[in-house]
Amino acid sequence: MLREEQRADGVALLVLDRPAARNALSVALLEALAEALRRARSARCVVLAAEGPAFCAGHDLRELAAARAAADGGRAFFARTMALCSEVMRAIATHPVPVIAAVEGMATAAGCQLVASCDIALASPAARFCTPGVEIGLFCSTPAVALIRAVPAKAAAEMLFTGRVLGAEEAQAIGLITRILPDARAAALAMAEQIASRSAVAVRLGKQALVAQRGLPLADAYAIASQAMVDNLMAADAEEGIAAFLERRRPQWKDA
Repeated sequence: MLREEQRADGVALLVLDRPAARNALSVALLEALAEALRRARSARCVVLAAEGPAFCAGHDLRELAAARAAADGGRAFFARTMALCSEVMRAIATHPVPVIAAVEGMATAAGCQLVASCDIALASPAARFCTPGVEIGLFCSTPAVALIRAVPAKAAAEMLFTGRVLGAEEAQAIGLITRILPDARAAALAMAEQIASRSAVAVRLGKQALVAQRGLPLADAYAIASQAMVDNLMAADAEEGIAAFLERRRPQWKDA
């Protein structure tokens, strides 16, 4: 259902592994993802990938349909599912280290939300993206939260109101994905290894500041970013990194 690999380079690889269900986000898979993301807080970078022809088909519609048999018509199960999904998306967006998506197939609805929630998204030419809930009478309201923070508002609105499928090139053009590469997973792991080789304290302080200042008025954003720079400058790694640059040598990170 979910494979985890803690690599020697400090990268945590999380692989959605429900290919027969197109990696649909069942409650069990969402719970596994939430736990894996908590364990990965000690990693230096996280890569999110998937097995099979689809990256993620969104919520498990069979599971949602079956819940309607409950006495409340499924309301409690629906509420639990959406709360859990929101927890996972927030955990990705606010994770202490960068999270990179490696997309090599279709990312639909909450699957597209996963991609939009990540800091960086690399995709193969075969990747496709859509939020087609409106086609089945279920508007993608929670995917919209991540999507409208990742792409221009009008581009998000078109995806949400029409359900149109975007190819990799169009997704890159609107900023949903970062780059298109033949082997997205290999490229994501290589990028994660590069990030993991940097000062851990600098990366963590940087991610924290990025999250904290996002969407704030300019003055408030600069206040947060300036304090982050001061905190970073006081770290041993910044002292070492600046000294190494001036002395034209490789830095020896202390992660402090």
